[in-house]
This record gives sequence, C-alpha cells and structure tokens, in this order.
Amino acid sequence: MPEVIGVRFKSAGKIYYFDAECVNPAKGEMVIVETVRGIEYGETVMEKRSVEEERLVLPLKKVIRMATPEDRETLLENQEKEKEAFGLCHSKIKEHQLPMHLVDVEYTFDRGKIIFYFTAEGRVDFRELVRDLAAVFRTRIELRQIGVRDEAKMIGGIGSCGRILCCASFLGDFEPVSIRMAKEQNLSLNPTKISGSCGRLMCCLKYECEKSCSDDKEEKNGRNSSQD
Repeated sequence: MPEVIGVRFKSAGKIYYFDAECVNPAKGEMVIVETVRGIEYGETVMEKRSVEEERLVLPLKKVIRMATPEDRETLLENQEKEKEAFGLCHSKIKEHQLPMHLVDVEYTFDRGKIIFYFTAEGRVDFRELVRDLAAVFRTRIELRQIGVRDEAKMIGGIGSCGRILCCASFLGDFEPVSIRMAKEQNLSLNPTKISGSCGRLMCCLKYECEKSCSDDKEEKNGRNSSQD
C-alpha cells in the first residue's frame, strides 16, 4: 500500500493525501507539495501511514520538501498581496457593473495563479474583467463562482448556538442535509430556526440526526424486546 501523509491548506479545509516517500513530517509541521494548481504550502494533519489504493486519487502528487522560515515569509507576503488584489478586483467589478459579489482572493504559493471567488444569482460574463485583471497582475487569473455554503465557510461567523460556524471551524466537506432530519428530531420547521447564516439548512442537523435516529432505534428495539 502507498505511504501517504494528509495535508490541509486551510484551517477547516479538506484533507488531501500526498506521496511522502522522501519525507516524514510530524503532525503540525508545514510542507511544500505539488498540486494540480501548482506548488502549495500546507500543514501536515495526518502523519505518514499506509492507505489502501481504493481510498486514494491516483496518481498521487508528491511532497517536495519540508517548509522553511523563508516559505512562511512568502506565505505572509502572499496574504498581503491577496488583500490588495481583493480591493482592486472589487473596484473593477463596480466599474464593469457586474452582478457578482466578490468573496475571497487566493494566490497560489508560487504566485502562478490568482483565484477570485465570487457569488452570483446566475451566470456572469466576466471576460472583460479577466482581461483587466490579467493586465494588472500579469499572471494567470481564475474567477470561480461558489455557493452560499462555501461563502459562509470562507467568511466565517457565529452560529445561533453562539459558537463559530461548524463549516469554518472543523468541517472539511459539506454533507447533504434534508428537512427530514429536522422532522426526525421533532424540531420546529420554521426556516429561520433551522437555517444557518448561509440561508441553507444547518449542517449540525446532519450529525445531530445521526445520534437522535440511533437513540430512537435503540428505544424502539427495546420496546419490541419487552413486548416479546
């Protein structure tokens, strides 16, 4: 079985597996890896272990090396550049009068690409905007439309429970949530009470339902046993 490590690029982002043949980083150590987007800087969240090929997306990208203090400085510089890029793109969107809301900007670690994340109600013709941005930054430009759940994950905030949003604090992936889950927990079906800050059903309905449904099943089995 291949030996891999798990790497995360954002605090509550998805975990990606990388070929760790040449390195053995401890949990929490930073690494430089090769991705489909280019060279990236990430945190080791799962130490080296053997994983079945069925769980992997092959061929695996490699860990290039352990990160250095200089890499950390590059990351901080990129974050400052992202703030500048956000302001410029926001003004360009207004200039072109485009019906889109800019959410976030991200430089790849090697600065080979800038990704602008936005929300919009429908499709947006942003070809002129891309040309303007490319002329200013002189690198590859990508505009990526995202949903409202992704927007909440990027921006963060406080949920109705008084805690940081689950999606922004620990959920790596979104899972399907249905109104049935609220019904099975005997919750109010008032949309304002079971919807998160994104306007969609709260993610916590999913894992609360799993516990609630399990308890109900055990109780039902217990009643059936006593009747027998």
